[in-house]
Amino acid sequence: MQFSVKVVSEGQRVKQASAVTPGMLTVPLDTKAAEKFPLALSALKTHNILPMKHSPNDLIMLFNDLFRETFRTVLVRGGEEPEYLPADSHNELARIVFAHGFYASALHEVSHWCIAGKHRRTLHDYGYWYCPDGRTAEQQKIFEQVEVKPQAIEWLLSVAAGSRFHISVDNLSGAGACDQQGFAYRVLQQAEAYLANGLPERAQAFFDTLTSFYGTSDSFSKTWREDVRRVVPLHFAKEHYEAN
Repeated sequence: MQFSVKVVSEGQRVKQASAVTPGMLTVPLDTKAAEKFPLALSALKTHNILPMKHSPNDLIMLFNDLFRETFRTVLVRGGEEPEYLPADSHNELARIVFAHGFYASALHEVSHWCIAGKHRRTLHDYGYWYCPDGRTAEQQKIFEQVEVKPQAIEWLLSVAAGSRFHISVDNLSGAGACDQQGFAYRVLQQAEAYLANGLPERAQAFFDTLTSFYGTSDSFSKTWREDVRRVVPLHFAKEHYEAN
């Protein structure tokens, strides 16, 4: 006997009970989800079956569930500018504020936090001076040097979440990229090094959480190579040529 499998939510099961025929097997959502992500239950979806929907609320719940108690830090939706606010006398929790409620901004700001050391996490914006869009060529060169590691982590987290990553030189009204292709290649090299040698501890923990939540563990390697081809096409072409 052949069965067709139809995945439905609990509410849909009730509504569709009368429509179920002997040739249809209904399967409920992941019953172990509550054990894995107790604070994110309302956001859980069958990501490995249905088209992914990327809500920043998922990232907030997953991050806060993972790091609120262990590192006394929470991810927070913000306004125009991203910001890191350390714990102080008024706030017992440090806050990673991402811009405009954008999913990609949340991943980027989390990536910066994942490589910030213990002392830097006690400082506003980790103690770094940020030069906004409109940088000179020399300022852009410095910007690109410090952005390699966080963007490499952001890229890996994006693939783990099944979301689209873009290399960012973040200097549209200035002198532009100092070396856009070179920067993209350095980000790729760093990401590949992380894959070979392991991510920083907090980045690895969040990476593992994302692959579990979005069901991307088995497909990650294949998706990663496809994304390298999309993001750094010249490197992919060179690699393909040398391999053949």
